[in-house]
Formats: sequence, structure tokens, C-alpha cells
Amino acid sequence: MEHYSQRVRESILPLSVGDTLPKAFEEWSVTDDVIDHETPRETCELCGQESLRYQFEIRNSLNGNTMWIGSQCILRFGVSVLESGRVLAHDEAKRKLHRIMDQMRQDSCIRALENLAASEESDILSNALGYFKKNKYLSPKQAFVVLWRLKIHKIDHNPTFFKIDLKHDRFKAQLKEMDENRVHVLWPALSSSQREMAKRYGHRPPPVRP
Repeated sequence: MEHYSQRVRESILPLSVGDTLPKAFEEWSVTDDVIDHETPRETCELCGQESLRYQFEIRNSLNGNTMWIGSQCILRFGVSVLESGRVLAHDEAKRKLHRIMDQMRQDSCIRALENLAASEESDILSNALGYFKKNKYLSPKQAFVVLWRLKIHKIDHNPTFFKIDLKHDRFKAQLKEMDENRVHVLWPALSSSQREMAKRYGHRPPPVRP
């Protein structure tokens, strides 16, 4: 906390009743309001960290003041995270914040897919949207078409948010038999272990652009 104490003190003490950081932080808790800015462009109002995509609102229980901060500051400074009126322990709070951000990533993917499906009439895109909403994953074939068409239509999206299902043998076979240039389209959405699987199937990573 020492590294941030001066910046944090200047940010939170004027908005708090308590005159020390420990007393002040006891007054604050996380609300249900979270903003996904779609791109990492915002700043934490508590510590000043830049390039935040997700901001969580915290509220002072004594005077109603609010701030928009990043998830790391919530955990670092012990801002209360509540569930059914109960203050969560640190690990529980961390899991809840991760669940919220995971859901927002899923929502972002669905918005991108809905915009894509509205851009062209395609059964595979409609099926991919339905499959993703139900399973939160795409098959390799679906993912290739989705990521390719999103790029073609210049629809804002983050490829890493589209999870690909490689647990089933039929989906592993899709990846194995896929042309390498198509695998390169999928590459940003593959996890590190999935990329290793692709390499075992003989696919080379995409070239690094200067």
C-alpha cells in the first residue's frame, strides 16, 4: 500500500469521513454498477492506473460519495465486496469480481455476434450465435467464420474473448484438418495449451509482424 499511499490518500480521504486510510476504506463498498468501456481507455479514480477496460463503482456508506476504480484496487485495499448482505473474504471477493468480468466478456462477444448476424444473412453465423449463447464456446469452424467476418465488417471485438471448444474429438479433428491460414485467424482466441495442440497437429504460429 505504501507505493500508492500518497495518491490514494489524496483521492479517497476528501471523499471520506475517516481521516486515515484504514478508517476511510471501512466506509466504502462495491456497488452493483460496472462499466465495460469496450477498450482499455479509462483511469482508476483511486490509484491513477490507466488503460482500464472495466470500472467498478464503490460507494461511501456514510456520505454517499462514489468513485470508479479498477478491480485490483478493490482487492489491494480491501474495499468490501458484498453478496446477499454479507462481506466476502478476499478469495471470495476475487472470485466474484472475476465472475462479473467473465460475464461482461461474454456479453461483449454476444453483442459482436449479434451485430455480425445483422450484417449479413448466414445460417452459420446465426447458428454460431445460438451455440455461443448456450455453451459460451465456439467450434473451430464457427470461430474461424465469426472472426473472419467480424474483421471483414470492421465490427469492434476482442478475439481473445471468444473461447474455442477443443474438448470434443470432433472439434479437435476440425482444428487438425483446418488450413493453416485459417488456424492463424483463430490463433488469438486459442489458449496457450490449445496453441500447443495446434503445433502438435503440424500448424505453425502466425508470423510475427514487425
